[in-house]
Formats: sequence, structure tokens, C-alpha cells
Amino acid sequence: MEGQIKRELQIMIQEGVTDAYLMPEAAGYRLSTLIQGKLALRYHFSKHSGQRIMAYLKYRSNLDISEHRRPQSGALEWEMDPGQKINLRISTVGDYRGQESMVVRFIYPPKADFQVLVPSHWEGLQVLAQQTGVMLFAGPMGSGKTTTMYRLAEQFIDQKTIMTIEDPVEISHERFLQTQVNPVAGMDYQTLIKTSLRHRPQILIIGEIRDSQTAQMVIQAGLSGQLVMATIHARSAQGVLSRLRQLGVDQYYLHQALLAVSYQRLIPLHDQSWALHFDQLSGDDLTQSIGHEESGVAQSWRFELARACEEGRITDETYQQFKAG
Repeated sequence: MEGQIKRELQIMIQEGVTDAYLMPEAAGYRLSTLIQGKLALRYHFSKHSGQRIMAYLKYRSNLDISEHRRPQSGALEWEMDPGQKINLRISTVGDYRGQESMVVRFIYPPKADFQVLVPSHWEGLQVLAQQTGVMLFAGPMGSGKTTTMYRLAEQFIDQKTIMTIEDPVEISHERFLQTQVNPVAGMDYQTLIKTSLRHRPQILIIGEIRDSQTAQMVIQAGLSGQLVMATIHARSAQGVLSRLRQLGVDQYYLHQALLAVSYQRLIPLHDQSWALHFDQLSGDDLTQSIGHEESGVAQSWRFELARACEEGRITDETYQQFKAG
């Protein structure tokens, strides 16, 4: 069984699977995989085989093999080729019948080459990252927000100290000071942000703004003379501003601290590759948007997608799927 699991994981990695779902069903388990945003059934397993697969991955991830109902999360490094590793994030939970499920997320190293649907968007972010203040990034899970922040920080790798606060650390980077949230050890987001101020990094990457206190501290950190980048849940750039107001951040501090807010999606291209597409607010556009209760992506988002469709870079189906954000 161990050899079979290893072979199957290697195949999934070669295919570019982003998530694998091992879910209970009446007669056993089903394994589905997510590739380029499309979920497909892969195998059916007996109950015994499904449990053995989960036990193996839980063991490798330092999880409690005997626990089948309470949520658990862990991680492990998987070596594809000598010197080339990817990270697997493991999450398990039992349903109301006590049947356990598992989701495996595949965290691939950032590729040296990547595409942006509108190159000027990326160039603008690179310029903004040379300043101090707060840059916030939104987008669905798997849209590459962490990779975007890491890429922006990497351009200063030889010039500035870079620190990250994540839950968990998704991308291992030997040149960054990477810290991980651990509530049991008293290391929550708030504590680590306070610690970062004493460590004085020039660039601080924060995994996620989840509550009012973290939002307030991120803004305060951005006012202290460093670049702060963080992710936040929202469905557009304008939605980021609405979310910050919901979390109690005063408009005065938004004007003072924010450099840019950005929403991103990974858009499938006609040639089967992917490109990042951004909905962004910065400069005067950001200043004018603070305090407005608008929602949805900007008109430029749809215009640029429509142009990509006319140029044959994306299909009409893709345009219809992503035009609303």
C-alpha cells in the first residue's frame, strides 16, 4: 500500500493536481482531484483501503492516527526528484457518522516564469512595493496570493530583511525569516506582529487578516515605516475596503496606511497555461474609493478579459466564467 500511495502521489504531482479529496461514501471512499480548477473523480476505494491511505498520510504528517472525528491539520515535504520538494498540507475531519475525510493540498514551488494577463498590473505592483505602507491581496483559495507576495518581496532579497507570519507556512524560503502561528505556544497573529516590530524587518508578510484586532495591527505596522503585505477575504478590490470597514478600521487610517488593494484570479489561457488577472486600486483611484460602498470588480477587469477573448488568448467560456470576478 505504501508503494502504491507514493506512486499515485508522484503521478498527481506530475499532472499538476492542486487538491485531492478522499471522502467517505456508502460502500467505502472516493478520491477526487482538482486540476486547473476542475474536479474529477479518480478512484473508488474500499473502506479498509481508504482508512489505510489516511493512516499513512496522517503518520507522515505527525497527526494522531487514532483520532477520526476531531479536525486535524498537518504538513509534510514530498520529494519529487533529488533536491526538488513540494509541500503537502493535510486536513482531516469526521462527519456526523464518525467517518473520516481527508483533503491534501499540493503547494508547488513558485515557477521562475509566470504570466500576467495585463503586464502593466504587475509592473505597477513592483513599483508600489518599493514604498512603505500596506498592500492587501484578495482572491479565492488557490489563486496565488501568497506567491504574489513572495515574488514582490524577492526583488529586494539582497537589500532588505523580510519576515513572514503565516498559518501555516506555505512556501519554504531560506532567505526569509518565516514564523508560524501556534496558539498552543502563545504565538498568535497579534503576538507575532508585535514581535515583528521589535525585529524591524523592512518587509513583513502576514498570511491572513481574520479579525478586527489583526486588521488594526496590520494597519499600525504599515504606519511604522515598513512595507506590510497581507491577504484578506474579499471578492474585489473595492470589497477589500468594505471588509476593512466591517473590521472597524477607521477611514483616516485607511488613507494614511494603504498603498494598494488587489484582487486576483488565475485565468486559464487557450494554450492550457495560466495567467494572473488583477483588479487593483492605488493612488488617486484608491483615495477616491475609500468610503464608497461600491462592490464588484472594476469595469477594466471585464474590458481586459474581453480583449483577451478577442485576441484568442482565452475562450468565450472562460470570459463568461470570470467576467464577474
